[in-house]
Amino acid sequence: MEKYKGYQCSKCGKFYPPQDILYLCPEDGGVLDVVLDYEKINSETTPEKMIGSSDNSAWRYLPLLPVSDPGNRETPLGAVGYTPTYRSDRLAEKLGLMDFWVKDESSNPTGSFKDRASSLLIARAKEIGSEVIVTASTGNAGAALAGMAAAVGQRSVIFAPKTAPPAKIAQLLVYGAEVILVDGNYDDAVGLAVQASEKFGWYCRNTGYNPFTAEGKKTAAFEIWEQVIYANDLEKPLCVFVSVGDGNIISGIHKGFRDLNQLGWLKQMPRIFGVQSEGSAAIANAFEAGNEEILPVSADTVADSISVDMPSDGLRALRAATQTEGAYIKVKDTEIIKAIAKLGKVGVFAEPAGATAFAGVEEALSQGLIKADDPVLALVTGSGLKDVKAAMQSVEAAPIVKPDLEEVIKVVGK
Repeated sequence: MEKYKGYQCSKCGKFYPPQDILYLCPEDGGVLDVVLDYEKINSETTPEKMIGSSDNSAWRYLPLLPVSDPGNRETPLGAVGYTPTYRSDRLAEKLGLMDFWVKDESSNPTGSFKDRASSLLIARAKEIGSEVIVTASTGNAGAALAGMAAAVGQRSVIFAPKTAPPAKIAQLLVYGAEVILVDGNYDDAVGLAVQASEKFGWYCRNTGYNPFTAEGKKTAAFEIWEQVIYANDLEKPLCVFVSVGDGNIISGIHKGFRDLNQLGWLKQMPRIFGVQSEGSAAIANAFEAGNEEILPVSADTVADSISVDMPSDGLRALRAATQTEGAYIKVKDTEIIKAIAKLGKVGVFAEPAGATAFAGVEEALSQGLIKADDPVLALVTGSGLKDVKAAMQSVEAAPIVKPDLEEVIKVVGK
């Protein structure tokens, strides 16, 4: 018996029963939500069972996921998720907050949040007997799919803009994926991945297209609930800051919290804040306009992972903020680069998109959107090793000395 009842369109609300492969709503092209069977889940498990699990990965939440156990737990597929969440009193003090946490996704097998979706899509592909998975990516989603596919011997095809950071392209190639670089932007790569999927019958992992991607990403919300909200018995709603590009991560986070709320395990919904670079702010623009009309932009930002002209999951991403008393915030690229160094000083090495969430916390405080006594968490979505060039822009170059102690004394001033 399925753990989910079917799919519901995020635009028209129409319900569809489970099918082997179903992407967007046939009526209006809306992104589909997977509808869980909450009554069945509650009859089979409890929060205490979940939290008491000995499985230190995202698969500890298997009863809340719409797939079967994929096995292969002794491969990188079984090491995805349950990433560390650090309480940072030093950052809290500098920000003027009482409680501040950083959730660091860089410990995932391929170094980013995107492993969550790719691991679940591997499980889904196994269920439906798909031999090839394809996706479009600026790097992280592709690396995640390539890495997870390599772990289980699955064929993967990745379309990526030729401008993606070399470190990310290197990951794709080393994992053995079939990589096709597109002489265009991310949106062009997305279109080609969909066309190839339709032409060759490949299973498409594209975010904002395949409803199961958000189901993988929602596992981070489960961890935030367990590691911060439940563990600290928070009285006020947690303010969760998420960097936003195509919108699927923040949509997945929202879906995870909604699932917990529907199950009766989460009493008050966290406030979700989407953070976008000023150079790629299609969803933030709609939020400022006070409507749900998301218009394309010409994206230009140092944060390549969130550089998107037209967000594929924009509507659900917008509602993640509007339906939780959150907000959308724009930040300058210069502030994103500075945020890399600030996080680094407490031991967290973030790529630009990952540091964007922290820059959003600073901006939210300056705008009065959050208060000193609000508990706050910033989600760092990827490792700084993904984009070393950007990391080096955030710090001063190291001095070079001859092998002479006197020169060292001149540098250190002692």
